[in-house]
Amino acid sequence: MKLLNGSELAAYIQERQARQVRNLRQAHHVNPKLAIIQTSDDPVIDTYVRMKQRYGADIEIEVECHKLTSEELFSTIARVNESNDVHGIIIQLPLLDESQTDEALQLVAPRKDVDGLGSGAHYTPATAMAIDWLLNGYNVQLKGRKIAIVGNGRLVGAPLAKLWEKAGYSVTVFDEHSKDMTKRLKRHDVIVSAAGVPGLITSAVIQPGAVVVDAATSAEHGKLIGDVADDVRTRKDLTITPDKGGVGPLTVTALFDNVIRAAYASISA
Repeated sequence: MKLLNGSELAAYIQERQARQVRNLRQAHHVNPKLAIIQTSDDPVIDTYVRMKQRYGADIEIEVECHKLTSEELFSTIARVNESNDVHGIIIQLPLLDESQTDEALQLVAPRKDVDGLGSGAHYTPATAMAIDWLLNGYNVQLKGRKIAIVGNGRLVGAPLAKLWEKAGYSVTVFDEHSKDMTKRLKRHDVIVSAAGVPGLITSAVIQPGAVVVDAATSAEHGKLIGDVADDVRTRKDLTITPDKGGVGPLTVTALFDNVIRAAYASISA
């Protein structure tokens, strides 16, 4: 078994980002700042927010969290959009009132939409970037291979499919409406799962020597778990993300890459 260790790759990229932030501060007098807008009071979401705050502190990017009510959401987005010292904005999903999601994402100024989830966003969504970085970083060839993406959500599946189809890769997207998914998955060389269904990807649906990326996170009994079943991790023939430290660390890294890009873009704006 070959492990795709995102933590190792993230550490390398983090060093480069720290140099870029020093350059922004010293050469351009720009202090990059990320604003996180959150309405849910959920310990799992709070964990993600703290992770971003710690990462930002490590590379000297300020991260301010706006934890507020659903009624304050839209006015806060408008205010932060206009703030000259904020370079990136993310709406921490899920929102308490999920019916507000689409409008909230579209309200974020495209130049500050570092999650890349609004229709006019200038940036690629972080998790899609992270998966692409991870496979490139470990020299996993995608050209000419059959790729399956399980899950078509706005955070991972849909933007990753768009990114890879644009690159000319052979991509099939599976969702809850796909017929004979388990039988068809076994024909694919690369499987990326982001369905949020624990245990969905079993050993029986994976061909010998495949590449498997678990990009899902679900909360179960207070723990974060992915889509890949335990029996998959006993196989020695796979190239696979580890139980911890796969896509997650690189997703945060990719997000902050977008913040740095937005800060540089503000210089010439």
